[in-house]
Amino acid sequence: MTQVQVRDLIFEKFITAAEIDSAVQRVADAINRDYAGKNPLLLAILNGAFIFASDLMRKITIPCEISFVKYASYSGTATTGKVRELIGVEEGLNGRHVIIVEDIVDTGITMEELLKEIHGKGPVDVKVACFCFKQEAFKKSFPINYLGMSIPNDFIVGYGLDYNGQGRNLPDIYKVKKEI
Repeated sequence: MTQVQVRDLIFEKFITAAEIDSAVQRVADAINRDYAGKNPLLLAILNGAFIFASDLMRKITIPCEISFVKYASYSGTATTGKVRELIGVEEGLNGRHVIIVEDIVDTGITMEELLKEIHGKGPVDVKVACFCFKQEAFKKSFPINYLGMSIPNDFIVGYGLDYNGQGRNLPDIYKVKKEI
């Protein structure tokens, strides 16, 4: 399937499931290497990162744990510029190695808010594992420590990414082509 319709938009295939799997393996390999002998806590951001976090967790071979938080900053195809915390950090992070797992970083507004919150809870270190990174849209200065892939500033769906709640279940990633 080279094109899909999600709600009122047409999307064309952009990244295949095989390319996604390869990128996830690269991220897992780096985490396995960097955190050998440690027990990192993967902190996945819902809803979008749940598929990436699940795939990543299965490829990580060292002891690790996972938990979830939920923040929102999008409406439709655009960021609102305001971050709302829907489910906050509940784990004790003092003395922990924390890896935030995110599906996509574009402006960086949501991630910056989460990083501030987590740093205030006393972790040993905090790293960011992001599947897709939109360098053109990025407005902040924190590092992306583990990156699946950099992409242009196109609106995308699939592999956990959605358009108004739909399209997350697509195994490939699609970019917006045109409005219907």
